Amino acid sequence: MREFLVEITTDIPEGTDPADVDRRRAAEAVRAKELAATGNLVRLWRPAGELRSIGLWRAADEAELREKVLGTLPLRSWMTLVVTAVESHPNDPGKPDATS
Repeated sequence: MREFLVEITTDIPEGTDPADVDRRRAAEAVRAKELAATGNLVRLWRPAGELRSIGLWRAADEAELREKVLGTLPLRSWMTLVVTAVESHPNDPGKPDATS
């Protein structure tokens, strides 16, 4: 599986029924737990003081990530995504040492 950093900005359209927003947010929380259980959602952060998120996601490729993973999020139609494929850096302090 490949890893991706995904920046997500959610913009709720003006005039949207607050009950619809609440329903979708509740469904989003459920779906995030499901995607974490399958290993697709690894970590999720919110920059301090901002209403966007940055997540570490896994999928076979970017097409699968966009279509079969992120495309299943209940808030997806209100989201703007920036997807960046990432790979391990040789100097990553969190990378297991192959020589030990």
